[in-house]
Amino acid sequence: MSDLLNYILNNEDAFRKNRLPSLYSDFSTQKKTNPDGYAVNVAAWESALNHAAKRGYTSTRGVRVRSGSTASQKNNPPQRKKTDHLLLRTDESLARDLELPELGRPVALGAVFDEAMRKRSMIPLPVYKTTAGCLRKHQWRLIDPAALSPWNVMSWGVRQLKGFVIGEGESAPKIQVQELVLVENLEEAGDLVIKKATASSKSSKLDLIWSKESFVEEYSTILHDATELSDSDFDVLLLYLSRDCGAIAYDGRTIKFSSSDGPAQITQQDTTIASIKTLISTISKQVTDMESKISELTESAKTALANKNRISALSALRSKKLVEHNLSQRLSTLAQLEEVYFKIEGAAGQVEIVQVMEASTGVLRGLHAQIGGVERVEDVVETLREEMAKVDEVGSIMNEAGPVIDEGEVDDELEAMEKSDQEAKEEREAEETRKRLAELDGIKQASDEAARQAQRTKDVESELAESIGRLSNMSVEDSPLPAK
Repeated sequence: MSDLLNYILNNEDAFRKNRLPSLYSDFSTQKKTNPDGYAVNVAAWESALNHAAKRGYTSTRGVRVRSGSTASQKNNPPQRKKTDHLLLRTDESLARDLELPELGRPVALGAVFDEAMRKRSMIPLPVYKTTAGCLRKHQWRLIDPAALSPWNVMSWGVRQLKGFVIGEGESAPKIQVQELVLVENLEEAGDLVIKKATASSKSSKLDLIWSKESFVEEYSTILHDATELSDSDFDVLLLYLSRDCGAIAYDGRTIKFSSSDGPAQITQQDTTIASIKTLISTISKQVTDMESKISELTESAKTALANKNRISALSALRSKKLVEHNLSQRLSTLAQLEEVYFKIEGAAGQVEIVQVMEASTGVLRGLHAQIGGVERVEDVVETLREEMAKVDEVGSIMNEAGPVIDEGEVDDELEAMEKSDQEAKEEREAEETRKRLAELDGIKQASDEAARQAQRTKDVESELAESIGRLSNMSVEDSPLPAK
């Protein structure tokens, strides 16, 4: 069982064991008799192939492995394999990879691709490259200006050929050998690239500029960490980002993402910046490789010396000295390039600041023009003062027209009110004092009554005790003497 089929059977819910006979049958005949079942099967195959391509299971463009010794491979592990994620090659090898021992190959796979091309969820690669706007869905128009586009011509030709050769609807169409652009994966990859690029560009505008080599290295695993996009994938992705999304400007070598200032336009400065960034990245990798080589040669010299092999140890040390000399030169070059890059980055920031200041100057100039200058402001302030003085004058006149109030009568009335409030306050305090005294008298009387009651109880108890004592004495004295 191929890796592609194994992935689909283990990860796609639609490919359950009880559904496999239907998915591998010639369900193209159900397009008219059972359109719902036909649509479900087509959607299942489309989804499975899109997901498998996203994980790199549909095709392989070759495996790139780093060369070198064991120590070098330890520090720089083998690179991931390059596979198609955005393209699907439809041929007999694809059908063979999907073959099941008990059910054979999927018979209606050709119908799946025809339906996908009709819905434009899969587009032939030559058509996508030559036809702008082919991702747009069909719209009703009286006159279609794209009636003679390569897409429509090809679709019409396929329909006519199919009807002429095998008859419409007689059997499932055969798989045509072609490369299809997987629109769903393409749009997802484009969205992820734009999101990552705009997030990283917040620190510096220079992060929006890339050489093609740096771009390929940075975004090669944008869809799947274990595999890299193929070169054909990047060609399609760059075309999508530049032509269909307008997210980048691309001239074949330099890539510049659009910013909030407007659409991107590549200048000679952008090309130079991209070249410097690429050169810094390349030299940094060389420095890393040289450091690994120095460590490797050091270990080789130690091993040779331990084995009493003086010649091999000297050879390893000589090679180490050469590598260290080259490393010193590379580090010096890298430092110079980084200094230049930082200067460019600083200058770019200064340009942005100057532009903002210039724009701010224009805004202030426009506002000052609306104000009318210092003389106009002075006139407005003077006029305002005059109007405020008029308001005060009118208020004074209105106060003079009001009734004359005798201030003596007002003082007498206020004094009477204060005296009345004081008398009421004294009366309340006296009433509260009387209530407290009455409460104290009641408490004292209750206390005295309790004391008297306690004294009477004590007296009664004393008399009772005396009576009991007398009775006891009388009983002893009156008792007869016993007989002898």
